[in-house]
Amino acid sequence: MATVLVSLQEIERLSPRVIRILGANPGKFTLQGTNTYLVGQGPKRLLIDTGEGKPAWLQSLKQVLSSEQATIDRAILTHWHPDHVGGVKDLFELSPRTKVFKNQPDEGQCAIEDGQKFETEGATLRAFHCPGHTADHMALVLEEEDAMFTGDNVLGQGTAVFEDLAAYMSSLEKMSHQLSSRAYPGHGPVIEDGKAKIHEYIHHRKERENQVLAVLEQHKEGEEASSGSWKSMEMVKIIYKEVPESLHIPAEGGLLQVLDKLVKEGKVTCDRKKGTWELNRKAVL
Repeated sequence: MATVLVSLQEIERLSPRVIRILGANPGKFTLQGTNTYLVGQGPKRLLIDTGEGKPAWLQSLKQVLSSEQATIDRAILTHWHPDHVGGVKDLFELSPRTKVFKNQPDEGQCAIEDGQKFETEGATLRAFHCPGHTADHMALVLEEEDAMFTGDNVLGQGTAVFEDLAAYMSSLEKMSHQLSSRAYPGHGPVIEDGKAKIHEYIHHRKERENQVLAVLEQHKEGEEASSGSWKSMEMVKIIYKEVPESLHIPAEGGLLQVLDKLVKEGKVTCDRKKGTWELNRKAVL
């Protein structure tokens, strides 16, 4: 997580066809708040994500629509997390006929297929299924700018969390081939060089795997084996020693994902009863 956040305006035009409206929900895991985006240039616009349902967000959205003399006819949800879908009910109060699209849709919503296009005046969005942060996660390529709305797979500051590290790494690789300019993230400021940021994320994740393997190589005090048997929080305290202890629990969640990936790859073994991990010496040999 980023410790010092840049200041973002509640409402900001980012390009001729993209306006960012903050979700009015700043926090430890939402950074400056959830980014929602009004996309297009005509009287009917697309909305990407809806925040978590804060009244201040709805007021900001009304203000933008009034100044743009526009309405919303379609909304696209990047994934199911409450801070991205919580404002749907408010959107319906504002615009009852809006169609809401989502991968693995809820009742009353429309499904999104990988590669599906959404066209509006001045903008064309292409849906790109990129699981990892969540199984239903969708990014959206803005073809006119060769840019991408990255949802929560790539953030404007700090690093992202994920449900499935192997799927996440695969998605990052694929995402890196889908844009060559800006990334509009689900949280944080615009990323001017989206491809470079994605490569940075990939490098960071591989570096983290190497750190885990290096810890497992270490001899623990009081053990005779050439490598130790480690609990996850013991590893967190070494790998994340520069991170405040208040963030060690969420850090442990990411570390467990790394360990699970390494177990699946046969590089690490796990004793589920003891809650410990060891280097798989047979795999190393």
